[in-house]
Parts: sequence; structure tokens; C-alpha cells
Amino acid sequence: MANFYLDNPSLKHYLEHPLMRRIVELRERNYTDKDQFDYAPIDFEDAIDSYNKVMEIAGEVIADVVAVNAEEVDALGPKVVNNRVVYAPGTAENLKVMTQAGLMGLSMPRRYGGLNLPMVTFIMMSDLAARADAGFSNLWALQDCAETLYEFGNEEQRKQFIPRVCAGATMSMDLTEPDAGSDLQAVQLKATYDEANNCWRLNGVKRFITNGDSDIHLVLARSEEGTKDGRGLSMFIYDKNDGGVNVRRIENKMGIKGSPTCELTYKNAKAQLCGDRKLGLIKYVMSLMNGARLGIMAQATGISERAYREALSYAKERKQFGKAIIEFPAVFEMVANIKAKLDASRTVLYETSRFVDIYKTLEDIEKDRKLEPAEKEELKKYKKLADAYTPLGKLMTTEYANQTAYDCVQVHGGSGFMKDYACERLYRDARITNIYEGTSQLQVVAAIRHVLTGTYLSQMKAYHQQEFSSELTPLKERLAAMVAIYEQIVPAVSETKNQDYIDFQARRLVESAGHIILGYLLLEDATRMPEEFRRSAEVYINYGEAEVKKNADFINNFCIDSLNFYRQ
Repeated sequence: MANFYLDNPSLKHYLEHPLMRRIVELRERNYTDKDQFDYAPIDFEDAIDSYNKVMEIAGEVIADVVAVNAEEVDALGPKVVNNRVVYAPGTAENLKVMTQAGLMGLSMPRRYGGLNLPMVTFIMMSDLAARADAGFSNLWALQDCAETLYEFGNEEQRKQFIPRVCAGATMSMDLTEPDAGSDLQAVQLKATYDEANNCWRLNGVKRFITNGDSDIHLVLARSEEGTKDGRGLSMFIYDKNDGGVNVRRIENKMGIKGSPTCELTYKNAKAQLCGDRKLGLIKYVMSLMNGARLGIMAQATGISERAYREALSYAKERKQFGKAIIEFPAVFEMVANIKAKLDASRTVLYETSRFVDIYKTLEDIEKDRKLEPAEKEELKKYKKLADAYTPLGKLMTTEYANQTAYDCVQVHGGSGFMKDYACERLYRDARITNIYEGTSQLQVVAAIRHVLTGTYLSQMKAYHQQEFSSELTPLKERLAAMVAIYEQIVPAVSETKNQDYIDFQARRLVESAGHIILGYLLLEDATRMPEEFRRSAEVYINYGEAEVKKNADFINNFCIDSLNFYRQ
């Protein structure tokens, strides 16, 4: 039997990261759950052992069921019958076996039926699921909407909805509309309070809603009459059992075909207010979107994992001119670059997940007691890092997913253009990752602030102070030289005080920061697990060094007056 967790040593490596001890310590609240739940861990070692066992179960189910069903699901897809979504048979089976295996509601507290697992493990399972079927990873991972419900809903709502998610109920986040895509301030779905029935009613249309016929929806709607901006929006919980929402159609997409992307019509649908009025976009959706972006990072990484394995396997088996094509430099360079970008994606994915784990858990602890001064500083530190790394990671991992899928098809040659090979599906599935939950361009907008305020530079210098194995010293020195270039080009752009020019060069600055940070993270991995990461560190730093120099050449040789030539 196959197992997507056991066949990938790098995953267990991330569960053994030094920060995991602090994450588990916070998550388990001094292991007090052991007195109430017999499956709760009694100490750190027991917790990590438990995580490994859960991941082994997930790895087996995902490999033997989800991956096996992937091609059929891609071919059949979901359909609409009487205004309801009917999943492809393989998708229905996937959801059933994941629920039967107890793999729903993983991160929710045990008192609601969850396993209280850290974000790192949830993201790891998303990584595995995307390797099997990126479309299914969307459906399964949307249960993470429960994190938002847990964080901002009241206790009655938690008790009502979270146990259902843990028992297998699906979720969706209903945000975008025909005239409100990236600009969510333009949302017009109307929420009015029904005095007679003591509830809210929702009316309007939502579009591009992933898993739009889910059991439980988080809905962004305009609750304040006469408003036109984000301050008039609130978040609501809609229960499919109450009726009032129909699926008008499923979008005919390029990829992730097993995941129904729906247009919904709300007609006097009953809903509950989640949290406070007017904070739907300003606070709750921002939190929800950051979680979703982390999930897309995992999806992109899983796609890159599968692309690497498909490319490597084919390159070893395919013979031309009397030898396997992996022996040709043009091919082994492509495969090596796929592997390096995969490992770079994964290392920033789990670094970001650790940051999120720590600050989110401290925020949750703060609901029950006052934090100590050191804990407050810890929360502040990791919240800032999560805010900086989420857009950076989403940008880098999703762009790499597209590049690795592209190169995987290229390794296959003409065969890669045929549906007989998984790489054709990967190529289509990858394309959405740098579009939804915020395009790459929007990630740059979010990340450039951390370039200009020095967040990324501070992290580069902190990484450089770490102890790496001595054989990695030449790579460390090359990264230091890249940092020096970065320190030169940032002020060269920012000190112009020309906002259009800063925006124009922003992507080059952000990507340069990304190449350096991912390089340092790979050195850290190569120090702890050289047999798995040493080669990727070398290849990636070669690649990143060339990219940083290219960006610097463009910036240093660019005349601001030339900006007008780019305008249409």
C-alpha cells in the first residue's frame, strides 16, 4: 500500500523542527486535556508521536483513495441537479473516507470533537492532499474556515457548528461577487435584520465560490444601509439546512475540476451574525484570507511535489539516442530546478505555518487569561512575521508551482501534452494558484511594506547569525553577498519617493527578498538533514543568486523617465 507521508522524509523533518516544542507547549496548555480525553498527549514526545500516527493514516488514505480517484474526478467533475451540487463519485468517496479516518476538524479543540492539532500538521495534510488531487485539497482544506468561526463566533455558534465540521460537514467562504473580485469593499450582497424571526436575511448573488454548495458558509454581506466601503460589511454564518441559497451554475474551469466553483443566489436566506457588525472585511475576512493563502501555499507545494516525482520518473524511464533522457544536461537541469523550487516552497510553507501557529495560539490563550509580558512580545513578533511571510510565501510557492508543472510537461515532451499523463492535469491545476485568494500582484502589494520597513532584512540578518554546517559556509557567504545587493537596491528604489516607480519595481524587490530568505531556510534544512536538502540548497542558491543580480541590473540601469513607455 502506498503512503504519501512515509515516502517523503522531508515531511517528518518539519515535525522535528526546534520550534515545534514551543508550538506543542502552547497548543496543549501544559497537557491538561489528558485528564478529560484519553487520546490527548501527556507530554511533547507523546504529542509528536500522535502527530506522526495521524499523518501516517492520512498518507495512506490520500495515496490509496484520493490519488487513485484523481483522474476520474478530473474527467467527470461535479454537476448541478435541481440547484444542488452533485460531486463526482470519486470526490464523494474521498470525503467519506477522510471523514471515516477521523481527518476532519483536525485543528479544532477536543471539546468540540477535534484533535487539537497544530496548524503545521493541518498544512502538512493539505500538502499531501494536493499531491494527490489539487481540486480535492480545496474541498478538504476549506474546513479551515472553522478556524475563523472558532476565533470570531460566540460559544453557542461554536457548539452548533464546529462538531458538525469535525463529523464531516463541508464549509465554504462566500466572498466574491460578479462586481467584487479582488475589491471586496464593493460587495453588495444585502443583509437585513428580521425582527419578527430574530435572525438576519441575505439576498443577492455570489460568484466564484469554491465548494459553494457546502453545508456551512461564512458569508461577507453588506449589513449597513447606505454604505459603500468595507466599513459597512459584516460576516454571517449560513446553514444549508435552513435553505434559501441555490446553485445557479458551476463554472467550467481550466483545472481543479473536482472542486465545484459556484455561482449562488441568496433569496431571503436565514443567517447568523458572526462576531460584531462592520468588522466583516476589516477584521474577519482579512484573517480568513490569510489562512486561505497559507492553504494555497500548501496546495502549490503539493503540486510541485507531484510534478517533481512525475518528471523524475519519466526522465529515468524514457530513452532517446540510446540512453535515459535524465542523462542529458538540458533535462537533468530542469529536474534539479524542479526539486530545488519544490524544497524552497516547502521550507517557506512550514516556516510560515510555525509563525501562524505560535501567534494564533497565544491569541487564543489571551481569551482565557492575561498574557505575561514575554508572551505579549512573542505574540507581537510572530504575528508580524506571519503577516510578512504569508504574502511572500504565497507569491513564491504559487509561481513555482506553475514553473514546475510547466517544466514537468516539457520533460515529458509531446507525451506531456496528452491526457494519458498526470503532468497535463498538474499543468492545468497549477494555473489557478497564483490567481485565487489574491493574485501574485496583490501579494506584492502586501509584501512590499515589509521590504520598505526592513522586516525581511532583519530576518536575513537573523538567519545569517545561525550556525550552519561548515560545508555550507561557501553558500552562506554567497547569500551574504546577495543581502548586500538587496541592501543597495531597496534604498535605490525607495529613496526616489516616487510611488509609481516604487510600485513598478516592487515585485523585483519582493522576489529578491524571497530568493534570499528561501536560500537561508534551505541552508537551515541542509544543516539538519543534509542527505535530503544539500543538493537543493546548492541548486536553489545558484538560481536565486542569478535572479537577484538580474533584478539589481534592471533597477540600477532603469531610468525613471522610461516609466512612461510602459503605460498604455
